[in-house]
Amino acid sequence: MIDLKQLRENPERFIQGAAAKNMEVDIPRLLDLDQQRRELLQEQESLRSEQKKLGKETGPMIGKLKGQLKNASEEDAESLRDQIADLESRPAALKQRIHALDEAISEIDPEWQTIQLRVPQPPDDDVPRGKSSEDNVEIRRWAPSGWDWNKSFQENRGFAPRTHLELVNELDLVDFPRGVKVAGSRSYVLQGDGMRLHQAILALGMQHICESHGFRPTSVPVLVREQAMVGTGFFPGGIDQTYHIDSDSTPGPGQDLYLTGTGEVGLMGLHADEIVDSSEFPMKYATVSTCFRREAGAAGKDTAGLYRIHQFDKVEQIIIDRSDEASSREHHRSMIAIVEELLQLLELPYRLLQCCTGDLGMKNADMIDIECWIPGRGDEDDQGRPAGEFGETHSASRLYDFQCRRLNLRYRDENGKTVFCHSLNNTVVASPRILIPLLEMHQQPDGSIAIPEALQDLMGGRKTITV
Repeated sequence: MIDLKQLRENPERFIQGAAAKNMEVDIPRLLDLDQQRRELLQEQESLRSEQKKLGKETGPMIGKLKGQLKNASEEDAESLRDQIADLESRPAALKQRIHALDEAISEIDPEWQTIQLRVPQPPDDDVPRGKSSEDNVEIRRWAPSGWDWNKSFQENRGFAPRTHLELVNELDLVDFPRGVKVAGSRSYVLQGDGMRLHQAILALGMQHICESHGFRPTSVPVLVREQAMVGTGFFPGGIDQTYHIDSDSTPGPGQDLYLTGTGEVGLMGLHADEIVDSSEFPMKYATVSTCFRREAGAAGKDTAGLYRIHQFDKVEQIIIDRSDEASSREHHRSMIAIVEELLQLLELPYRLLQCCTGDLGMKNADMIDIECWIPGRGDEDDQGRPAGEFGETHSASRLYDFQCRRLNLRYRDENGKTVFCHSLNNTVVASPRILIPLLEMHQQPDGSIAIPEALQDLMGGRKTITV
């Protein structure tokens, strides 16, 4: 949620910010509603102050007038009764007007709140302008020793690569037909060494982030209330990507629940409506959780294989810290460095992409994607085989106080003033998507898979996966 004070002072920044993100929101209407609401609240506050003052003054005045009434002449008595009636009617009239103002505010609030929740965070000034992911800007690349970016996989390794679909079938790592039989399209069953490799990667991710970088391992619910999704900025815009459990479909009293698409929701929700102790900053959490995404609107795109699926597991990291842009930017760099370390341990070629404004989400001031090189993706060559292309595997976001405002997550600064925290999040590793580059980049001429050294202990000391 945006800072309304900033919106009032500089509405053009938010109008341009929404346009840069290709998001439609009626900010002039929000400002109009906000002005109406503030005027009503101001009048209401004034009337309540008058009501309080009358409560103290009218009682003694009425008592005094009634005392005078006892000995008054008929002519004076009529005037006194009029004064008493006037004094007695004032509190009722004020109460009625205050109630009318309450109703007027209640009529404005739903639209006022709805538009607020749809105003995106403006992108930082140094984020490149662009319409879509096609306009993202490559920052740098990394590849293990011996890999030449100017050559194809076959030229680098001396043999034509198999796709991950071919590899998992030949090595009996994934059963797609039975996954679809149980759960429908975009479903799968990891089995044998496929499941072992999946678990090993998640374990390495948690070990790397917690033991080497001091993040606190934390479990989180993946079935959450609506306010957790709204608070973290995934609703209202991402509701079509989310699995919904209607309270009417479950026994007993309750409320609607939603399956999360990232552990970020649960981690950030832990401190909602809290004033946290600033001495604990930066608060660094990591979790591994099962994630669910409907992939609505993705029909026909990556429908085969492990790239775009409904259920997966992910190691996620978040940081909550004081309201300081310089610190947020430094945390962002450190989060990206952590992922780079992990991908280098896995010996996977990758690149960093600076996302343009049109590829940023509602909540992001900035976002860096990391894409791994996947030989089995991309356009087909003259031999009918994919030429290879990058595929997104990680994403690191800087949010400033956008999420924390929605979650009402604050701390007290050195002056004792409550201030909204800053937050950041990043994918440490998501599997089974990461299995795609791992299998394809480490395949051998005979179809076996060389296990990276970083995973060998977690795979029982084995160095290869073979039939």
